[in-house]
Amino acid sequence: MDFEIIYSKRKTLSLCVMRDERVVVRAPYHTPRARIDKFVADNVKWIETRKKAIEKRPTIDNLSQAEVDELKKKLLEIVMPIIENYSSKMGLFPDHVSINTAKTRFGSCSSKKRINFSCRLALYPYEAIEYVCVHELAHLKEMNHSKRFWAIVEEQLPDYKERKKLLK
Repeated sequence: MDFEIIYSKRKTLSLCVMRDERVVVRAPYHTPRARIDKFVADNVKWIETRKKAIEKRPTIDNLSQAEVDELKKKLLEIVMPIIENYSSKMGLFPDHVSINTAKTRFGSCSSKKRINFSCRLALYPYEAIEYVCVHELAHLKEMNHSKRFWAIVEEQLPDYKERKKLLK
């Protein structure tokens, strides 16, 4: 199996399957190649599972600009009522909500209280969309993924862990 090695100042080996299905191993400096090869060989099943998940993941890569624009419009129509509902429940109000074409994240929240969603989110079930909305609203209070942050999310969506799996 082909893979790329990135050496850095770290203590452990890690494995990542990129969106283009490249396999990347991150390794501490001076790690013997034999140890890296064994690490990859020991994780072949995990690598194949991740590659299959990536292949199944919805994508906007083959859509025309008109189709992407329609997806953006559709998602905005879905997220705005969710944002309004949960903003009232949580007492957290964004200054701006927008839809973009981000490929590596479903949503983001800035310190300026601006929430962005990727139009790719429109290709997922409503429960997943609702989870991302609550997740981003929670960032208006906690700009991190601390225990306090997850407690805010869980208060609104006790099943958030199951919803999060819908995005994998």
